Amino acid sequence: MGVGKTCWGVGFLTNPPSTQGLGLLTHWYPIQAWAWLWIVAGLITTASAFLRVGRDGAGFVAALVPPAVWAIAYLAAVISGDFSRGAWVAVWYLTSHVGVILWASTVPEYEVPECSAQKAEGG
Repeated sequence: MGVGKTCWGVGFLTNPPSTQGLGLLTHWYPIQAWAWLWIVAGLITTASAFLRVGRDGAGFVAALVPPAVWAIAYLAAVISGDFSRGAWVAVWYLTSHVGVILWASTVPEYEVPECSAQKAEGG
C-alpha cells in the first residue's frame, strides 16, 4: 500500500493530472506540492510495514491522510457546485482507500513464536 501511495504521488509530480474537483487544495498549493503528501505518507506506510507487530500504527495513520484529504476536497467541490462528479470520486476514495485501511488496521497480527531450539541456545 505504501509503495502504491508513493507511486501515485510521483505521478502527480511527473505528469500532473487535471485538478478539477481539487480546488480546495490547489487554492493553497499547486498539485505538485500536494504530491508530496502522497509520497511522504507512502514512505511512512512502507517503512511501518517492517516494524514489529503492534508498532505500525503510524503507518496506518499515514496511509489514511492522503485519501481522506482528497475525499474532503472532492466533497467540498460538490457542495460548492464546482464539480458534481466529485461525490462519486469521494465515495471511491472513502471506500477503496479509507475503508480498506480502517479494516486492515483491525485485522489481528501474530508474531511467529521463537523455536524452542533458539530459546535454548539464547538466540
